[in-house]
Amino acid sequence: MSILDWGPIGRTRRNHALEHATLSVLAERTPNLRLGGYSDDRGFWLVGNVSTEAVVEAIQTALARLEAGERSLAIHPNCGTNFAAAGMLAGTMAWLGMMGVGRGWRSKLERWPIIVSLVTLAMIFAQPLGPWLQERITTHAALDGLRVVEIRRQMHGDLPVHRVLTRG
Repeated sequence: MSILDWGPIGRTRRNHALEHATLSVLAERTPNLRLGGYSDDRGFWLVGNVSTEAVVEAIQTALARLEAGERSLAIHPNCGTNFAAAGMLAGTMAWLGMMGVGRGWRSKLERWPIIVSLVTLAMIFAQPLGPWLQERITTHAALDGLRVVEIRRQMHGDLPVHRVLTRG
């Protein structure tokens, strides 16, 4: 058993997969719908203007499709994992590119083309890295009996938020 499958970590990864699948199903049904999500070991949050009925239907479809083996639904192009991977790689390359530069403004400015090239290279490598990290680290598409036990709609100001609680 991997640490990634242990208790709260494993539940968070499975909830993250279901969150992504739900967002994908909702996007298929309403292409310009703007939603966000956040997962934890108890379930996930969906933030955006969508009806509870649409959320329930999307979750049911997402569960069925994931259980049927459609693992690609667990990988989402707008996942924070993608952005974090890009930011870490770009930041690291920028830091490496500035190593050894003196304190003077001119010496830093002379490094600018190198930094831009290194950060661009990092962004190119980050494109496949984010989904790879999602597939292997931050999500787990095999739900292993995960089930939805409650869906609550709340309002935060003018913004609807659905809290989806899971077990399993």
